[in-house]
Amino acid sequence: MENFNSGMFFSSLRRSQICFIVASLAFGLPVQAAYARSRVFEIVVDASTGTVLFSEAPDAARRLASLTKLMTLYLAFEAHADGRLRQNDPLPISRRAARQPAMHLGIASGGRITVRKALDAIAAISSNDLAVAVAERIAGSEPKFARLMTEKARQLGMRNTRFANASGLTSAGNMTTASDMAKLSRAIVRRFPQQYARFSKRTIQWKSRRTANHSHLLGRVTGVNGIKTEYTSDAGYKFAASAMRRGRRIVVVVLGETSVSARDARVANLIELGFTGSRSNARRIRRR
Repeated sequence: MENFNSGMFFSSLRRSQICFIVASLAFGLPVQAAYARSRVFEIVVDASTGTVLFSEAPDAARRLASLTKLMTLYLAFEAHADGRLRQNDPLPISRRAARQPAMHLGIASGGRITVRKALDAIAAISSNDLAVAVAERIAGSEPKFARLMTEKARQLGMRNTRFANASGLTSAGNMTTASDMAKLSRAIVRRFPQQYARFSKRTIQWKSRRTANHSHLLGRVTGVNGIKTEYTSDAGYKFAASAMRRGRRIVVVVLGETSVSARDARVANLIELGFTGSRSNARRIRRR
């Protein structure tokens, strides 16, 4: 564990464990789980300055899952900014896109959706089919898009990240670190503030179906307004979150938790540590 701010933040492991217990109880997580040591890599960053407020193994490589879509969206936002992709453009769904497993809108091959709705669905509910459709629309194919993703990662200073696909579905080629995901999250917030609002949508609707945002902290932890969750069996539970209070924004990244509740409690705790430097404020954590 590292202390980066002259003793101002997080003076001891025991102290942060106590904070984690408080946040864990607020989320209904057993106290015993708060003590369990796991291979969880995490970082808390001041979004404006890039100052690392707290970290543990931030540069250790982990498999990527749906956090991959943060880069998919970054490139889509970039394409929109330079006119290559417009909000009301029809986005065709290829056979490859329609066959994507797990979370998807279920649009048949040959179907269409607007770019606007597609980006909303990728940001809020991690739609795999639409991630592939966006990749094909921008680069012509998903493999070509994956190469663009890795190139952009290097431009953003993400030295330990590589991408093999647009969705984050299990692949040995998808790797990242907590530090790199924090850099990407900050880049999205800073460069695309209007597009960033997509991550805070509580629900998205497609035809008659309404689906809730996968982030459980929206509306439960003060100031949280994005950014993305993920899970695969080999990558574990991950969360890149951003929160703002009194004009100050922090970014928290947690990689490799063992359950949704443990992940959410850990992120909530780190948000409190980032803002207060001392202890979790359970009064800020509201149950739905």
